[in-house]
Amino acid sequence: MTSAVSRLLRRALANAPSRRLSTATAVAASETPLSSLPKGDEAGTISMKGVKISARPLYLDMQATTPVDPRVLDAMLPFYLARFGNPHSRTHLYGWESESAVEASRARVAALVGADPKEIIFTSGATESNNISVKGFMRFHHARKRHVITTQTEHKCVLDSCRYLQQDGFEVTYLPVRPDGLVDLDLLAASIRPDTGLVSVMAVNNEIGVVQPLEEIGRICREKGVVFHTDAAQALGKIPIDVEKMGIGLMSLSGHKIYGPKGVGALYVRRRPRVRIEPQMSGGGQERGIRSGTVPTPLVVGMGAACEIATKEMEYDSKRISALQERLLNGIRARLDGVVVNGSLEHRYPGNLNLSFAYVEGESLLMGLKEVAVSSGSACTSASLEPSYVLRALGVDEDMAHTSIRFGIGRFTTEGEIDRAIEMTVKQVEKLREMSPLYEMVKEGIDIKSIQWAQH
Repeated sequence: MTSAVSRLLRRALANAPSRRLSTATAVAASETPLSSLPKGDEAGTISMKGVKISARPLYLDMQATTPVDPRVLDAMLPFYLARFGNPHSRTHLYGWESESAVEASRARVAALVGADPKEIIFTSGATESNNISVKGFMRFHHARKRHVITTQTEHKCVLDSCRYLQQDGFEVTYLPVRPDGLVDLDLLAASIRPDTGLVSVMAVNNEIGVVQPLEEIGRICREKGVVFHTDAAQALGKIPIDVEKMGIGLMSLSGHKIYGPKGVGALYVRRRPRVRIEPQMSGGGQERGIRSGTVPTPLVVGMGAACEIATKEMEYDSKRISALQERLLNGIRARLDGVVVNGSLEHRYPGNLNLSFAYVEGESLLMGLKEVAVSSGSACTSASLEPSYVLRALGVDEDMAHTSIRFGIGRFTTEGEIDRAIEMTVKQVEKLREMSPLYEMVKEGIDIKSIQWAQH
């Protein structure tokens, strides 16, 4: 079945309109027929949201999402076409084979983190898993546990869940982090109170790639009798995780950050000693009653396949991505001064490189790098241009926080793409600095921080 589907896909791609691709992972056919482009556009030009480029950009935004591994897609396709049964149907073959596939995928996810398959609950993604963990745990234990500890650099869904609890009368301690982005373990231990129920610390930060000392945090929580929750969306399949060794009680996982499909994630819930949580959704009681709703078999199969591949290839991927990160950082620093790495270089996932470029505005740099798909470290909204709260928590100066760019390197990134990204980044930074009076002053030896600017 899979081979037949693969042949159909290859035939469809062969007949699709051709287009120059600028990245090894960009295999999508043309989304917009060339005949529908505005008159005057050259053949093959891509125009979207007012931006025109000659080819698909290099993709270096792996923290936002990853491309689906072709092997994952191969595993998923039969469950969209022939094996489409509801895994909760107990009376016929279609349900049985879907249920079997779901349980096999559950075992693959569990194997990657050292868990029992019965401890894996499938969800729609890490955001839902984080909400269930933070809200569900504290609500279940609300009579005795009224205090949560987290850090100032957590993902927004954890921070917003904690703020929601505050509105419900719970207390939350938002721990500061050190300048390298790591949590202060002594401060964490000192912050735990008799009524503390949960400590939530992200495993790998989505913005700066810092890897927190999970084993040490787990040990502190065990000694204090507190449950340890970690958002491991950016860590799964990228760094070794062992829930027993790290003392993790609750852990949030995502499928599309490990070359799997979007729309699926998982929640690890420890069974011994048992961690109790209150469901956040009412329904048919699927997934041990914690997450009601029909389990999406194709997506779950995809996540399971992605975890199985990661189990086998994580070490190889890590070495290769580390070499590409070193190539990127050294290539930029060799040609530009005033380049700062945000977050610890020693305790870091190498596929995340967050750089600040002095005397360059990050949004202007992003606009100039339209042929490289990267993200700005500045969490800007339409209402304000406040710099990233993560970088500000590190103590990064506001002007440098506004100049940050996050480069995300992954399994399918090539050396040629890294070299091209270096060229375009250096060219754009040099162009913007030529227009910067501040950079001119610095080159002339003027200490701009000592200048008393006049107020008007």
